[in-house]
Amino acid sequence: QVQLVESGGGLVQPGGSLRLSCAASGSICSISTMGWYRQAPGKQRELVADITDGGVTRYEDSVKGRFTISRDNANNTVYLQMNSLKPEDTAVYYCNAYITSSTTYYTLAYWGQGTQVTVSS
Repeated sequence: QVQLVESGGGLVQPGGSLRLSCAASGSICSISTMGWYRQAPGKQRELVADITDGGVTRYEDSVKGRFTISRDNANNTVYLQMNSLKPEDTAVYYCNAYITSSTTYYTLAYWGQGTQVTVSS
């Protein structure tokens, strides 16, 4: 079994910062792309940022220059540093990772349980 556990969400004022973390654990052979998605009420889930195992990153246009994605391959963890937060960043943020199982050697997409980020004064 593979599990993704997120942490770091919460309530922050506009202009503030938060750092999200997501740790993968279980029967892991390897992890390729890891990323963060978000879903606001009444909207579809959208990609915020992702990062390959080689460190190549991409960002959704509205977060470029404000958010930074990084990963610690040794600890199977991905981070999302969010600065200059805006009310429109309010959403549930989900971690995603493409993981090859060490037992089956199948590669599947796994999701975290989601963490709420609320930007409000």
